[in-house]
Amino acid sequence: HGAADAATGGHGGPAAAGHGAADGVRGLAVADGGLRLALGSTSLPRGSATTLRFAVDDARGPVRDFEVTHEKPMHLIVVRRDGRGFQHLHPTLGADGTWSAPITLADAGAYRVFADFQRGGEPRTLAADLTVDGAATYAPLPAANTVTQTDGYTVKLNPRGSELVFAISKGGKPVATEPYLGAGGHLVALREGDLAFLHVHPTEEQGVAFEADLDTSTRYRLYLQFKHDGRVHTAEFTR
Repeated sequence: HGAADAATGGHGGPAAAGHGAADGVRGLAVADGGLRLALGSTSLPRGSATTLRFAVDDARGPVRDFEVTHEKPMHLIVVRRDGRGFQHLHPTLGADGTWSAPITLADAGAYRVFADFQRGGEPRTLAADLTVDGAATYAPLPAANTVTQTDGYTVKLNPRGSELVFAISKGGKPVATEPYLGAGGHLVALREGDLAFLHVHPTEEQGVAFEADLDTSTRYRLYLQFKHDGRVHTAEFTR
């Protein structure tokens, strides 16, 4: 698998009332529902701290009226096309309707940028391409796994039907996660091949479990984010 075999996905926050399943896929286009994602620049420097700027435009220009979801008015996902370099950012909205977020992209290559937000009660995900100059070496999607290590934590994935249940431990002892974006954890599912953004929801108010209707005929890269000891950690899986 090369650059064309990358995956993108969606992120899970606290379920809205009546939500018990995934919302399906979004983020396949730069424009949807009369809104367009406009990047300030389609290229960023490699390995340097910089700022990613963008706006969400309608026919009259940049829009400013966004609703808070998962404790933030905007969630920005940046990932290289082979699933590496995942970042989940929360940009700041300026008075002129431009969002900005500090970012450092360590590796050259083609990236996908997802703006995930809600406006007028309607969830939206718009996506655009971004490049980082330099020779890029794309890696295949890692083999399927159910256990991974991150920052000294052991994270186990225990599928339970359409649920993805995660158990987190450190030093052999179970870890109770702290609230992060209003839930016990946050999940981004990146589907291989078509850059679809799969939005998932936690299934419990406490614990780390998500309802995710994954297509068994393809593969996904999963990014679980959880908070413990005041820090956010990211555990990655292939499913």
